Amino acid sequence: MNVSARMRISEGEILPASAIPRYALACFSGAFGALAMAPINLFIAMTVPMAMAVLLLDSAPSAKNAAWSGWWLGFGYFVAGLWWLGMAFFVEPDFIWAAPFGIFGLPALLAGFFAAGFWVAFSLWRPGFVRILILAGALGVAEWLRGTVLTGFPWNSLGMALGNTLVLAQTAAFIGMNGLTFLAIALFAMPALVFDGAGSIRRFGVPVVYIGVLASLYGYGSWRVHMPDSPTVAGVKLRLMQPDMPLDDRFSRSHAGDILHHYFELSTQGSYPSLSGMEGVTHLVWPETSFPFLLDAEPRARSEIAHILSTGSLLIAGAVRAEDPPDEDNRLYYNAIQTMNADGQILETADKAHLVPFGEYLPFSGLLSALGLRQFVHAPGGFTPASRRQLMHIPGLPAAVPLICYEAIFPSELLPDGAERPGFLLNVTNDAWFGISPGPSQHFAQARLRAIEHGLPLVRAANNGISAILDGYGRQIALLPLGATGVIDGVLPQALSPTFYAGLPTIPISGFFYALLISMFYMTKRQLTLTSESRIYTTAN
Repeated sequence: MNVSARMRISEGEILPASAIPRYALACFSGAFGALAMAPINLFIAMTVPMAMAVLLLDSAPSAKNAAWSGWWLGFGYFVAGLWWLGMAFFVEPDFIWAAPFGIFGLPALLAGFFAAGFWVAFSLWRPGFVRILILAGALGVAEWLRGTVLTGFPWNSLGMALGNTLVLAQTAAFIGMNGLTFLAIALFAMPALVFDGAGSIRRFGVPVVYIGVLASLYGYGSWRVHMPDSPTVAGVKLRLMQPDMPLDDRFSRSHAGDILHHYFELSTQGSYPSLSGMEGVTHLVWPETSFPFLLDAEPRARSEIAHILSTGSLLIAGAVRAEDPPDEDNRLYYNAIQTMNADGQILETADKAHLVPFGEYLPFSGLLSALGLRQFVHAPGGFTPASRRQLMHIPGLPAAVPLICYEAIFPSELLPDGAERPGFLLNVTNDAWFGISPGPSQHFAQARLRAIEHGLPLVRAANNGISAILDGYGRQIALLPLGATGVIDGVLPQALSPTFYAGLPTIPISGFFYALLISMFYMTKRQLTLTSESRIYTTAN
């Protein structure tokens, strides 16, 4: 479709015609939009890249130019929002050389989804308000694909511009993160309509609608977060330990005694070896990969841990486990959550199902291993994923959804198929790889959104933060901030009634975006046909 047929709106008056300045503007606007992500949470900043996206598509001379504009916008957004990933490469000296690939390489790949979204939007583009919906549909599909293709990476989905703020995030109880993404794109792109023409009613109507939608979201969200406190699960007192353990040489098998002593001092609030500090605690929760050894293979360590547990209390901890056969060259290693009682017995184990590429396993391992590469977390052959997702049934607690590390960012993988409704989400993580950076705050915000989507409380233990107990509205019961060392005690709220979103199957939610694009395609095709027929009729008469 040529420029005249597309009825260019900006006519080059708003954006420069040459490619390089356009791409620079796209990149800068994308980077500015990252201010909408945690920990800054300036949600209004997403207006800049989304409105810029409309203007770029309005004046794009070709599909290629549109796609490159989308790529540069996405590249700026992901570099500014995910730069902290590079910090993980400095934990071990062997990986420092690869830091630029983490800081710029991953954003370059992720930006390809934005490029595809812009290309599709360009193909369907037409004047008027409908182009806002076209952008939301095309970019919404691209964002959904980003969260599913090649195991997916939906970190900082555009919908998190709304999902990072507790009040605005409440809408996720109806439409989930994918719905928030569509809504955020459409809402924050809307201000571009004020450039549609001088004297247009849009110059006055658009701000009114924009503010009105935001006010409605705030009103609904405020109503939800001011609901009465959730009732609690009887007889449960949780204690979450946040050790802030550095991932350097101090976290090694040779320092196991010092590590456990540090955990014991924190868990008993400094009263170790006295048990008085654990009185009344029914469940003690430690973060992901708490031990530099295999817990189930260390009876002495289990005996020492059992000593701090009062009668009837349980330890819930992230731990690496190995599966027979005992030949180390053939052993299978799992990143797991394990539950242990006061007798030192491991009662329940849940293995991680969604592993981190390059972190816990090496994609194309045959080729990359030959080049001398390995995954960040060392385990012979890499970790093995769980064969299926399952709930945990921990004595004294309702059924729990075990979420290890970044499993909490995948909305469509949260609940096991066919399982009963769980009572809460149990998230253990080790974000110390990323230090004091935006990463842990972004991770926490996404885990909280899972709680809001399903109306399920969240119990989250993190090595360096953020550890918290939240209710089904995402409201804070207890919290330890990023970088703090200590424990938090709290009750376990009961689950809310199933949300509207929780009752929707995953496929219809995803299929909504496809249906929207197909509808836009036929609407555009029909409009062009009617316009062409009208011109022919006018010429003939």
